[in-house]
Amino acid sequence: MQVSIILPAKNEAEGLRRTLPALRAILPGAEVIVVDDGSDDATAEVASAHGAKVLSSPYPMGNGAAIKRGARAATGDTLVFMDADGQHDPAHIATLLARFEQGYDMVVGARRWSDQAGMHRGAANAFYNWLASRMTGFDVKDLTSGFRVVRADRFREFLHLLPNGFSYPTTSTMAFFRSAYAVAYEPVPVARRIGRSHIRPLRDGVRFLLIIFKIATLYSPLKLFVPVSMVFFLTALGYYAYTYFTEGRFTNMSVLLFSASVIIFLIGLISEQITSLTYRRDT
Repeated sequence: MQVSIILPAKNEAEGLRRTLPALRAILPGAEVIVVDDGSDDATAEVASAHGAKVLSSPYPMGNGAAIKRGARAATGDTLVFMDADGQHDPAHIATLLARFEQGYDMVVGARRWSDQAGMHRGAANAFYNWLASRMTGFDVKDLTSGFRVVRADRFREFLHLLPNGFSYPTTSTMAFFRSAYAVAYEPVPVARRIGRSHIRPLRDGVRFLLIIFKIATLYSPLKLFVPVSMVFFLTALGYYAYTYFTEGRFTNMSVLLFSASVIIFLIGLISEQITSLTYRRDT
């Protein structure tokens, strides 16, 4: 097994000073790639001093963009993704790799509730896990964890789907489930990060809300559109019954609601076909 470890980093010089020596001690033969996402501190210098391969961006492109750049540059057949902020202990890579060698295509390090960065983040992640579990039929223990081991060829199949922002774990996980690649979760403790988080609750709130819809549309759009369509249809039916018995007529609002239910259902069908084409493989 040839292992490439990819660490997206933006202003993570302090975290790298602790993480990189531990990586070298535990996996001395692994390729270590630090993707410097437009840092204005000594991130690139620290990474280079510890023998890592450094990919530098002239300006910040996002966590997902750093992951994509690292995955393209990696030479190993097994990729390990982890944060550079000191939250992920390199000692746990061996645990993920041991599970990975049991025949899985992706193994994700699952965080505990106590390791979540705040109550609101924990609640949001719990909801994402629940929704993803309902969509896929699998027990998704940590949809947004960035600590994972994947088969390089499998992961590169979905690079075109990955966003440049923070939701690459969600996208890649749902893509693996959709393509019937084996995914496992391994519990790992997570430490408090070194330095300041780059996530802003107000700025990223809407973006994380969109993750909910992306979860559904990435896996099976009809599972999202059919319930919404049914809500409109039942509302239209109830409103029509009310106006018929009270006014004896079929109102324009009823027509609008019935039409909306049909349109939403048809959009769901089209989305399902687009999703099927997105995941179709010619090999």
